[in-house]
Amino acid sequence: MSVIRVVSYNIHKGRSATGSRESLSELRLGLYGLRPDLLFLQEVQGRNEQRISLDAQHESLGAALCMHAAYGCNAVRPHTDHGNALLSRFPILQHENQDISDHKLEQRGLLHALVEVQGVSVHCLVVHLGLFAGGRSRQVGALVERIRRLVPEGEPMLIAGDFNDWNNRLAPLFVQQLGLYEVFAVAPHDDFEPRKLRHSVARLRNSLRHPPRPLPLAEKVHELGINGAARLTPPPRTFPAAFPWLRLDRIYQRGFAVRKARVLQGLPWRQISDHAPLFAELELP
Repeated sequence: MSVIRVVSYNIHKGRSATGSRESLSELRLGLYGLRPDLLFLQEVQGRNEQRISLDAQHESLGAALCMHAAYGCNAVRPHTDHGNALLSRFPILQHENQDISDHKLEQRGLLHALVEVQGVSVHCLVVHLGLFAGGRSRQVGALVERIRRLVPEGEPMLIAGDFNDWNNRLAPLFVQQLGLYEVFAVAPHDDFEPRKLRHSVARLRNSLRHPPRPLPLAEKVHELGINGAARLTPPPRTFPAAFPWLRLDRIYQRGFAVRKARVLQGLPWRQISDHAPLFAELELP
């Protein structure tokens, strides 16, 4: 049995939430404290010829955290480029970046790496989908086709990143076609922090005054709970980091038991990037 700590984070090219200053030092310290085993990172600068402190961010983070690093370059500019990265405490056996750009204005890719976790091959895919619904659907189609072609049925798999899917319309594709479950949908119900309990009480008080509107059909996704029961669980709010409202980021898994899942909010996270990171503790039988 292996327990691994997984983090998914859009790091905003190493700049603060407002973009006004560099935040890589705080990012390194924050991630070091989490002791992650797998890091799924988006908006990572692989090259910055104008500011050396922002250059090769996957390499500098990997060196600081003593992790292997794989980088997938997606968006190329005259003096910079950025894309997705996977950092791993376990050996990265192979990796490939697939271009899934839907149009010239948005250069997108998915990074597919095979990681060996104590003798078990785990497929890790880092994604950052487009801003337009039609493009996201086509990009997920390319992702599904790749998985069916290259990932043997039943092998453990993790897909994490910035899905830009604020209305949660893509979730049924992962659940129904790939047998993947979002970690917050299958995490134990009793994994609450004190502040979450306070927020729940506040929401209950508010709901008594103002009954909530029904969730749109697209948000009502049947997902299998850890005890075998189905439940309707929207993904967490992660953007903007200071006041999370939009549900943009996800961690999907297959072949793991989810021990805990949470959004990292407050300091220092709300100052490091415009997204809040996701953290999950998973158990590989």
